[in-house]
Parts: sequence; structure tokens; C-alpha cells
Amino acid sequence: MSEISFIKMSLFSLFLVLLLSIHVVSTTARTTANFNSLAGDANSIPPKEYLVRYWTEQITSSPAIPPLLTSKVSPLTAAETTLFAQLVAKGAISDRLSSFCREARLLCFPASPHYPVSYSVDNSATTRAGGMHVNRGLEPGKYFRESMLRSGNMIRMPDLLVKAPKRSFLPRSISSGLPFSTSKLAELKQIFHAGDDSNMEKIMMRTLSQCEQAPIQGETKRCVSSVEGMIDFATSILGHDIQLHSTESVEGSKREILIGRVKRLDGSKSSAPVACHETIFPYMVYYCHTFPTLRIYEADILDPVSKAKINHGIALCHMDTSIWSPNHEAFLALGSSPGRIEACHWVFGDYGVWTGAN
Repeated sequence: MSEISFIKMSLFSLFLVLLLSIHVVSTTARTTANFNSLAGDANSIPPKEYLVRYWTEQITSSPAIPPLLTSKVSPLTAAETTLFAQLVAKGAISDRLSSFCREARLLCFPASPHYPVSYSVDNSATTRAGGMHVNRGLEPGKYFRESMLRSGNMIRMPDLLVKAPKRSFLPRSISSGLPFSTSKLAELKQIFHAGDDSNMEKIMMRTLSQCEQAPIQGETKRCVSSVEGMIDFATSILGHDIQLHSTESVEGSKREILIGRVKRLDGSKSSAPVACHETIFPYMVYYCHTFPTLRIYEADILDPVSKAKINHGIALCHMDTSIWSPNHEAFLALGSSPGRIEACHWVFGDYGVWTGAN
């Protein structure tokens, strides 16, 4: 082979390598662009619009986003989201706390370090290890046995009205930049202007401590501070063909009701449901966890006189209570002890349960 022929072949080979490299880079760029498209959207469109896109990408079972989620989405505009995310990144959000709390719909107390809390804090997460001890009168109907969920039974319905303060999730681009651990409590106090031994400090410490507790046997748990975070946790357990359930309204509260049609949710038989309930924090934080021994039921709630349907309830039954505290209010209400009975309660308000789609 002549030297000229060799050079021509070498140049041709180099040309082919360059073409192949360009193709690989182009393909990789397109893949990366698709992968990051949602992340880019999060910074350029309002949180509510972003949720619609995220839901469509992640959930295959239903095009409709449950009101439980839409009502918690941040009211911030895209411009406000970008501004507050930048302030968080610079460590300057504390200087704009008043506008941050107002525009993002957060729970922020006045400057007084001992501003009184005018609502009761009842975190259902304490049922996970029976940590909730009774310090007030037992509410009739709060807990009941599984056998009471039968069509034709009359039972007492507890108060279904949510008394927790109204708050919203923060966009993930903001919440991911804020500290969230007991070791960073001093930073959180500075950000939210919480004085030493103030109610805000106690609220934040309580939620952070619960979120940091090690899971008990059989439990998988996560605290989430964004709607996307809740969706991510639910899909990691149940897959993408899922539904979110909660009691429809407050109708029937604090009175006797008649149980109508009852059905165990089919989607909860093959895999453990994921229960998510809010905790008290300056912004919305949900405690989500799953147990293999949970059972989920739906039931029509009827007026005992007219027999007309007034509500559609979701009930959750803890079938294994062996690790609960003997002082748990479920045992005091039902007259038993750990491991001897199951304990059921209604899922309502800001409480929701994810199951596989029926």
C-alpha cells in the first residue's frame, strides 16, 4: 500500500470516528434534555402547573389530581419561586421572612418568642410505636374495631374537621435548600425567627425528632416536604398505577351514622398501602409510612333516619398493635391491650392513604 493510500484510509477512518462521536454526543444530549425537562419546568412555571405535568409523568392510573394534593400546592408564582430559591441559596431568606411567609402561605409566628399556640397538635405518626399517651378526654368514635365496619351497623363518627393551621408545601427547589434536621435546629430558628424555648422551636423539634426516629419493624418511612416528594415515596413502594384515598367531607361528624356499603380496597391486598399524614411545621411536611399489616376500607356513610348517603369514608385498620404502648388511647377507648386487638380509625382531612389502583 502506497503512503498516499494509507493517508487516505487513515483520514477516512478518522472521519468515521468523528461522525460516530457526534452521533453519541447528540443522542446523549437529547436523553439528558428529556431527563431534565421536568426539573427545568420546576423553575420556569408556577407550582400548580408543574404538579399537573409531574402527576401526568408519574401516575398512570388517573388523570385527575386529588384535591388533597392540589389544596396543598404552593401558591407562589414562577418568579416568586425563583426569587425565594435564590434567597435560600444565599442564606438570606430570614431577611425576607415576612413576605416569604405571606406569599408562600406558611406558619410563622409574630416576633414574641412565646406567642401562644391556639390549636392542638395531634400527630398520628405517634401510633407507629404507640408513643401517644392520653392527656385529654377520649373523643368518642375516634377508634373502633374492624368488625364494626359492617353494612347496617350504627357507629359514632368523630369530629372530621381539621383544626391544624393552614399551610402549603414549598416548591422542591426551595425546600431542598432549607435545613431539616435536629442538628440544624439553630439554623431553622434563625430562619423562622424562633426564640429559645418558644412554641415554634418546640413545634419544629417535635416534627424533626419524629422524622429522624428509626423505623420500627416492618415499617418503611419518609418525611416529605413537597407534593413531588410524596408522589416519589408512594411510587417507590407501590409503583406508578396508584390512587390516593381520603374521606370525602366532614358530613356526619360527631354523631351517630349508619354504615352502608363496605369494601376492602383491592389495591391494598397485593402490597402494603402508604399512609401519609401532616405534621406541624412552618411549611407543609407529611409523615409517610407503610406497614404490611394495614388494611384499608371504603364505606358509604348514611343518615340513620333517611338512609341517604351523606359521605364516603375511608378507614384504616392496624391489624398488629403488639408494639403499641399500653397507654395508647386506642386501648383505653376499646378496653384492651397491645397485640390483643386491631384498631381502626377514619382517614380524613389532611390524612391520605395511597394504594394500588383498583
